[in-house]
Amino acid sequence: QVQLVESGGGLVQPGGSLRLSCVASGSFFGIYTMAWYRQVPGKQRDLVAMFDSVGTTNYADSVKDRCTISRDNAKNTVYLEMNSLKPDDTAVYYCHFRLRDYTSRIRDYWGQGTQVTVSS
Repeated sequence: QVQLVESGGGLVQPGGSLRLSCVASGSFFGIYTMAWYRQVPGKQRDLVAMFDSVGTTNYADSVKDRCTISRDNAKNTVYLEMNSLKPDDTAVYYCHFRLRDYTSRIRDYWGQGTQVTVSS
């Protein structure tokens, strides 16, 4: 059973920084994509940043100059460094992995979410 566990959320003042982490545990053959999404109540879950299947990074326009996605393949971990945070960044942040299992099936997994609140 694959599990994704996020950490690093919290309360931060406008202009501050946070680093989110997400680690995948369990048995799988390989990682296809890794991504961070965010969601506010009553709205859809939106992509923040991702590594695609060939390792290219993509960012939402709203965070492009303020966030950096990185990863440690040996630890099955993806990170999201967020700087110059704004109140509009307040949301629950979810990590998403698309994994290949040992039968070559592609499966999607989500973390439980971590709250990020930007407020003075």
